[in-house]
Amino acid sequence: MKRGSVVGPPALGLALAVGVWGIPLLAAAQPPPEPSSPPVSAPAPSPATSPVAGRVLTLKEAIRIGLETQPDIQARLADYAAAQQRVKEALSNILPQLGGSWTANRQKSEFFSGSIGGGTPKPSPLFSTNQSAQVTLSQILFDFGKTFAATDVAKAQAEVSRFDAEVQKDQVILNVKQGYFNLLLAKRLVSVNGAALERAELNLKNAKGFFEVGTQPKIVVVRAEVDVANSQVSLIQARNAVSLARVALNTAMGIQVNTPTEVEDILVYEPYPVDEDQLIGEAIRQRPDYRRVNAVVTSAEASVRQAFRNFLPDIAGQGQYGGTFRSPRRPVDDLAETWLLGVTLTWTIFDGGNKIARYQEVQKTLESGRSQVRSLELSIGQQVVQDALNLNAAREQIDAAKKAVESAQENFRLARGRFDAGIGTIIELTDAQLALTQAEATYAQALANYRLAIAQLEHDLARR
Repeated sequence: MKRGSVVGPPALGLALAVGVWGIPLLAAAQPPPEPSSPPVSAPAPSPATSPVAGRVLTLKEAIRIGLETQPDIQARLADYAAAQQRVKEALSNILPQLGGSWTANRQKSEFFSGSIGGGTPKPSPLFSTNQSAQVTLSQILFDFGKTFAATDVAKAQAEVSRFDAEVQKDQVILNVKQGYFNLLLAKRLVSVNGAALERAELNLKNAKGFFEVGTQPKIVVVRAEVDVANSQVSLIQARNAVSLARVALNTAMGIQVNTPTEVEDILVYEPYPVDEDQLIGEAIRQRPDYRRVNAVVTSAEASVRQAFRNFLPDIAGQGQYGGTFRSPRRPVDDLAETWLLGVTLTWTIFDGGNKIARYQEVQKTLESGRSQVRSLELSIGQQVVQDALNLNAAREQIDAAKKAVESAQENFRLARGRFDAGIGTIIELTDAQLALTQAEATYAQALANYRLAIAQLEHDLARR
């Protein structure tokens, strides 16, 4: 300790360091301006004013809207941004640490002074104010790589968060594709059931005509009326399925559920070549969930290094500069300047086995992560092979369903000709009509299954 107003060389160097590091820190420490009023969330857009209302969406546009508006993706991206900040937090331990303190206290003391006449001494109060200020600068000199290992852990965890966002993007794309094709299927089934109702109404009209001229009994009219009623029920259900499918698609895209979304009809067969020998390798290279689990392993490896290095000591340098002032000032109570420079070695010799347990814990976590990688490899192989098999089956079902429609159309044409000629029964006609409706619905379902199988394969291959 030294007294006086002259700053010594060590204190001068420390003061300069404080100035260099303190200026940006003090600038950053300024409090943000208080908002004049609390933020008000924007009202949800009306379905009528939605950007998708009044036009037909392509599949690419629907996917783009889903990637831009889905809140699940925004949440994962925010998690990734937070993880990036934790990397900076971990690295900050090895950077200079600057702090300051200021204290002040008011002290009252009493002393007794004797009287001239020898009377009783009276207490006299004495007030004094003590103030002290101190700035401390510390720096880790060597920690055997602990900070860098902790930073590696944070970086790997940030990669995990990044791949979580990529996994969520792939899931949103799959959900949009499924909602898109399900809506197309529902609309196609409305057309199928609408055509079935038209045929049933025509049959009823013919049955009434035959009954009126006496060539067919009343039961023919009744059976045709039942067929019309059943067709009306099926059409109502099909239209409701369209509304439900539209709600599901809007939810997948992250827009208002009651938006009148219309989609382009692409429910047709298009060849989709697949090289089954390359599927597993492509999926392992591109799948974000596989890269995520590898990032988990990387994080566990860095945690093992960090836990091992925690057994070693820390070496840090520290400097302090400050002073004390007492009021009322007296010659002996002038500004007392203080400074300190030193090096500290900190080493925990025994902590009850905590570090040993932590080291063994992260080793087992690493073993678990490596096992998860192998398990995911097997799962990926199973998924893509099953997807290829399902795609081939869906392709074959389209051919079979198309032939079934052609046969059902011919059967219905013959049944109607026989009924119109008076040699066929209404049962033959309604059965032929039902078979045609079922064949057309099966063909539409086969087309949708084919496109859904492609969507699932592209998802499991991480093709966007």
